[in-house]
Parts: sequence; C-alpha cells; structure tokens
Amino acid sequence: MENQNWKSHTTGLSLNNDRLYKLTYSTEVFLDRGKGKQEDSVGYRISSNVDVILLWRNPDGDDDQLIQITMKDVNVENVNEQRGEKSIFKGKNPPKIIRKENLEALQRPVLLHLVHGKVKEFYSYPNEPVAIENLKRGLASLFQMQLSSGTTNEVDISGDCKVTYQAHQDKVTKIKALDSCKIERSGFTTSNQVLGVTSKATSVTTYKIEDSFVIAVFAEETHAFRMNFLQTIAGNIVSKQKLELKTTEAGPRLIPGKQVAAVIKAVDSEYRALPIVGQNFQSECKGCPSLAEHWQSTRKHLQPDNLSKAEAVRSFLAFIQHLRTARREEILQILKAESKEVLPQLVDAVTSAQTSDSLDAILDFLDFKSDSSVILQERFLYACGFASHPDEELLRALISKFKGSFGSNDIRETVMIIAGALVRKLCQNEGCKLKAVVEAKKLILGGLERAEKKEDTMMYLLSLKNALLPEGIPLLLKYAEAGEGPISHLATTTLQRYDVRFITDEVKKTLNRIYHQNRKVHEKTVRTTAATIILNNNPSYMEVKNILLSIGELPKEMNKYMLAVVQDILRFEMPASKMVRRVLKEMVIHNYDRFSKSGSSSAYTGYIERAPHSASTYSLDILYSGSGILRRSNLNIFQYIGKANLHSSQVVIEAQGLEALIAATPDEGEENLDSYAGMSAILFDVQLRPVTFFNGYSDLMSKMLSASGDPVSVVKGLILLIDHSQELQLQSGLKANMDVQGGLAIDISGAMEFSLWYRESKTRVKNRVALAIVGSITVDSSFVKAGLEISAETEAGLEFISTVQFSQYPFLVCMQMDKDGVPFRQFETKYERLSTGRGYVSRRRKESLVAGSEFPLHQENSDMCKVVFAPEPESSSGGWF
Repeated sequence: MENQNWKSHTTGLSLNNDRLYKLTYSTEVFLDRGKGKQEDSVGYRISSNVDVILLWRNPDGDDDQLIQITMKDVNVENVNEQRGEKSIFKGKNPPKIIRKENLEALQRPVLLHLVHGKVKEFYSYPNEPVAIENLKRGLASLFQMQLSSGTTNEVDISGDCKVTYQAHQDKVTKIKALDSCKIERSGFTTSNQVLGVTSKATSVTTYKIEDSFVIAVFAEETHAFRMNFLQTIAGNIVSKQKLELKTTEAGPRLIPGKQVAAVIKAVDSEYRALPIVGQNFQSECKGCPSLAEHWQSTRKHLQPDNLSKAEAVRSFLAFIQHLRTARREEILQILKAESKEVLPQLVDAVTSAQTSDSLDAILDFLDFKSDSSVILQERFLYACGFASHPDEELLRALISKFKGSFGSNDIRETVMIIAGALVRKLCQNEGCKLKAVVEAKKLILGGLERAEKKEDTMMYLLSLKNALLPEGIPLLLKYAEAGEGPISHLATTTLQRYDVRFITDEVKKTLNRIYHQNRKVHEKTVRTTAATIILNNNPSYMEVKNILLSIGELPKEMNKYMLAVVQDILRFEMPASKMVRRVLKEMVIHNYDRFSKSGSSSAYTGYIERAPHSASTYSLDILYSGSGILRRSNLNIFQYIGKANLHSSQVVIEAQGLEALIAATPDEGEENLDSYAGMSAILFDVQLRPVTFFNGYSDLMSKMLSASGDPVSVVKGLILLIDHSQELQLQSGLKANMDVQGGLAIDISGAMEFSLWYRESKTRVKNRVALAIVGSITVDSSFVKAGLEISAETEAGLEFISTVQFSQYPFLVCMQMDKDGVPFRQFETKYERLSTGRGYVSRRRKESLVAGSEFPLHQENSDMCKVVFAPEPESSSGGWF
C-alpha cells in the first residue's frame, strides 16, 4: 500500500495499479476485570488472509479509487493460550465453528470507494447476515486514514466520530473519541451517580510507514466500567486489530471508465451501497424457554418467606431481563395466573422492567377503582417511584390515573406523590420541557394553591417534596409560615430537601421569622426544622448569633435539642462550623449558662464508612416534649461519592398531643394538638406516603388497650436500584454489551408502644435488606460469544429502639441498635460459548464477614448509650443514662 502526498490535498492510502496486495489480518477480543492479565481473560481471535486490489481509479484524479477487499482462509481460536484441552475450538474446523453459510458470506469480497483517503461508499451483497457484514465493515474501516496531523470527523463502523491524526515520519496515529460517535444503539443508566456506573472508552490506530509505504495497521480499543459505590464490580473489554502487508504480486488490470457506478455494475450487478456504520443484530435463541417457563423457575425464590435472601433478589434481576424482551400478552397471562402470595413480587418485577409492553400489561391488570387490590396498586406505584430510567409514557399514565376514580384514597394520594418523584427524575435527565412533565407541574402547583381539604394540601406538599420544583418555593414559604402545625411542618421539611442554591436570603428571612416566632407561635418541630435549614445553608453571622442567643430562652427540651445541633455542627466539621466558631468568640454568647442546659433531646452525626472517594454518614436527632414524650425521632443515612449524594433512607417517627395521658402540661403552642403518632420515610431519594399508628384520642385508647405493639409496614418489596445497560459497536465489527443491575428486597416497619403503668414509651424501627448486584460484559460475533459476570450479595437486618422512662426528670433514655451478622459474598463467572452449544465456564467465589463497628448515637460520652454493630447474629448493646 503506497502513500503519495499530493500538493492540492492530503491523501490517505493509495494503491498501485495492476498489483495484488496480500495481507494477514486478525482481530481479537478479551474480557477481564481490568487487571490486564491475559491468562485470567476470556475471549477469542478471528484471523484470515486478505487480498486487496485496485479495481478503478478516477482518470480525473488519482485520489478517487475503488478497491476490493477479500478475506480468505478464515480461522477462529482462543486468545488464552492456556486453555489447552478445554478449548471450545478444539477439533472443530472453521465451517463448523462459523457455519458454512456464514463463512461463505464472510469470504465474499466487499468494495470500498475511497476519496482523499476517506470512505465515500461501502459496497457489499444484500441479505448477508448483519453480524458477518459487520466483521467486513471492521476490516474495511482500517483503510480510511489521512497523512497529515489534524482533527476531523469520520464515518466508519463506529459511527460518525471525532478523530485526531498525529503524523510522524515512520507512522500516523489516529485517536478516535469514542464518546463522540453518533450511532444508534440502545442503552440507559441510573441518573444518580452514587448508584451509577463510570465507563471509559479509548481507541488508537497506528499506521506504520516504511519508504512511503503503509506496511501495517495496529488498532486497539478498550472499554472499561466500574460501579461507583462498589468498585469490585468492574470489567474491561480489549479489542485489537492487526493488518500486515506480506507480499505484492501482479494483479488484474484497472477497469476503465469515468463513473464508479458503471464500474461496480461491471464487477457484479448484485453489489449494493450499504452504510459503513455497524448495524445492530440480535443473536437468535433457539429452544430458549418462554416467559412463563422462566417465571415457573423464578417464582419459588420470590415466595414471601424467601425475600430476606439474596437469591430472591438475583432471581428478581434475572426475570426483569426476560420481561424486557416479552410481549404484553405474555406478561398479562402470568399476572392473571399468579397466586396472591407471589403476585406483589411479580408486580415489582413487571413494573421495574420499564418497557412499553410491561407498562401496558400492568395497567391492564390493575383496577384502581377497586379497593381489593390496594397492596398491588401500592407496589406498582412505589416501583414507578424507584424507576431507574422513567420515560414520559409512565408519567402520562399516572396523570391519567389521577384524573380517574379510586377505590382507595390512600392510592390516589400515592399516585400524586410518586408523580412528583417522576417529575424530578425526568427533569434531571433534561426532560423538564416534556409535555407530561409540564402538565404534572401544573397539577402539583395548581393543586397546592387551590387545595381546600387538609388531606389534599398534605398530598400536594408530599408530591412537591419529591419533585423539588424551584417554582414551588413561594408556596412552601406561605404554608410554612401560615399553615397549621402538620402542614407547616411538612412545608419546612420539604424546603429542607432543596439544594443550597435555592435557599436564598429571602427564603431564610421567612425561616428566621418562623424560628424566632416573629408573627405567630409555631410548634417545636417546625421551629427546629427552620433553624436546621438556616444553619445548613450558608448562614450569616447575625443568623448564627441570633440562633445561639435564643438558646436558654426556649422550652426545656428545645433548648437541649438546639444546643445538640450546634455541638454536632462543630464536632462533625459541617460547612457552618467556621461561622459558628466566629460567633462563639463573643463572650455574651459563649457562656456556661447557655451551654449547660439539661435535657434528653439530642442530635448526632457520624460516619458509617469513610474512604478517599466516598463516604457514608448517619444522623439521628430526637426531640422530646417537656413531659418526656417523644415528639420526633429522625434517622438519616446518606451516601456520598465525589460531589454526588444519595439520601439512602430517612425514617421519621412523630407523635403529638399525648400529654393528657400522663396529666402533663403541653409545651407552648402545642396546647390544642390532636393525639397522633405516625411514621414517614424517604427511601433512595423518594418520599413515600406516611403511615399512621393512631389518629385521635379514641383511636389511641383502642390501640393502647389492644397493646399489640405490632409493627406497621412503611415499605416492603423488591426494588431495582441500579440499572445500567450499554450496547457497544466495537470497531472490529463485534458487538459488545455492558450491563450492571442491582436490586434489593427491603422491609421497613415501625411501631410506637406506650405504657401508662410503667410510664414508658418505646419507638422501634426495623429494617431488613437483601442486596444483590450483577455486572456483566459480553462480546458476540453471532457464532461465538465470550462473557464475564461479576456479582456481589449480602443480607442484613437492623433494628433501632429508643426507650424513654418519664417517671422523673430528666427522664431516662436508652437507644439501642441490633444488627445481624453481615455476610458479603462475591462471585466471578467467565465463559466462552459456540452458537452450536459447546462451551467453557470458570467460576470463582469469595465470602467474608463484615467486621463490627461501634457507632455512638449521643453526644454525652461519659454516660452515653452506645450502639454496637457486631458480626454475631442478634448482637446488641444498650444501657440507661
């Protein structure tokens, strides 16, 4: 292959007339976990001889050529030389491996029309298998190049890509920016980076030049991925191509003519111009089980008694993949045939599949006008809220349902709350201007403005707490300052979820008025939330000073709580800590009287885990009334990776109006509160519909007399948490897939027990989780496939108990946490498989027990009640102080 540098333009490869170029070509691919050891990898190599001839050159310009490329003597073999007797190719010749019809197609020549070294057209025979044609596209794309340095766009098998050439005396290097390639391929990812996947791709092709001849081409392309929060889930694809000139000999004469079309017709009228860009294909699955058959093998793992096991989550994830290729009728059939015990788990899976067919099937199946299937309706809605990549169609379906009638008002409220979560996710993916999103925004904000019933106001506020619309802030401030207790509290906790850039000076003016009660008396829960928002969002010197000056003038337990909040900011080095330290230099503020207030309310933040690139934190704050009855317990867990964060969970238990039971005096502003206790939860950034333990004095008395203390479920089900899928067109012509799915089976419940006899109250939050994450990479040629699967799983149980004895003051408080042992299992499966069925599989497993950690939950170290996270089952630690 000769190159010539014409003065009028920069050329690429230019072939000599009447010559036959004989080359050798190989493309190989191997998969590993990014360690670069070929002996640990799986993959294969396709090699062949290649004949190249110049068929035609434009008489008006030497740099306009038509060349013919023919693959011969094709062979397939292992890249891992250590496979030996286990090789899937052993004893099989190419026609058996590739199949006779595929091999014939692969060895049929293609034509390449090159102008100035760039591909103008790619000609091949119609109706050839797409996977085979892609291999020929991969070889043909290597013939496209230029001899001068510079950046340009080229269209080749990878798509329309930005490429940079670096010319040297003995070589030309082409760097392809794979992330710039425009090519139609399916794929999606989770928008939150904490649950996301980081992937990186590189492509470098080197053209070796000797005495003005290109004598060899070497190309290497890599694709790597890793999960952000669990970096052992990682994989690597390395794809290499090598084309080397061996000899040249006498070849056929040039075909005369001015028009390339006439020349192509003369060569073979069957040739058709086809895109050089790689085309998509799906490998056929012969004799594969139907969806119903897959479900029969899956359903036993999804029985209610098995949901605490990681195997249930693995089965859930695997079945979602089958659902994604299923038709509406197939899905509907298994929904209608399933028993009530397993149906909720099937609803989780069908909703999590997130295809048009699965959505149509589940909407056909569920009857929102009936109150007999409330559990299934709720499971569907929560699965929508946790959707990894929701689309406009899903939001439109929920809006349509909301406008209809309901058998259960709880479900109506949940539809609106989850619609808010979908609005936020779609906006995060640049879908804020979608028609359904605009309509949902109007529905939320208009509903909040016009709501007449307290229940509707709460519903729209909860929806806004998920949507976090900046345009909703003025309404939130109105309800926070002027609304009655529960509405005011919900409005302030909604503001608490907004990003710091939205908590402006105007917002903080309102919050300061609420905390200092400039216009009206507010409940402690509202005032403390307002103060926390101010302190967490760039507080000014005067804001901090006024909050600190108020300590000592507040109700007893609120004094203690605010003091604990300030001390927590200092101890945990929160952003406001510098400003707090500045203010504390004033003697009037930093004195013993202010900082020695007694009480049992507390606020504490700590690290669950801390690493250079990530952190996981927990915070627990508890506010009591002056009579020793719990007002609010708030347990939060956050996960941070870089600048991204995820509100993994929040469980809030609230109680009010219980002082009459023990003949105690209510705190200021809380004299007329109805008796109430309930629980609210945020799970993976989604606010769920709150649940009520009791509401009203008569309901409280009936529950006390029954004295069951049974936990109330807040959320239960299977959640698809991590969902990343990429289909890759390798420049060699092979198809690759990268997939990471993570799911969990979760059961969060809570209870509040109250004993007049022992003058004791107890709150309990129980959390059981089974987690499984599966990452896989595959490379498929249609006749041979290699794959690597890395997975991890664990099961854990966590119970938080807070007990208060209010027979004396300061009352006795004990906080405990029981945690089961946490096994952590990792698996690796590597395989190579022929389409004829023969395969090689290697499996590895590693199991460990996560070491225990001791986490404090209180600030007073001298007499604090500690929490022990121990590896032994049912271990616990607690005490009175």
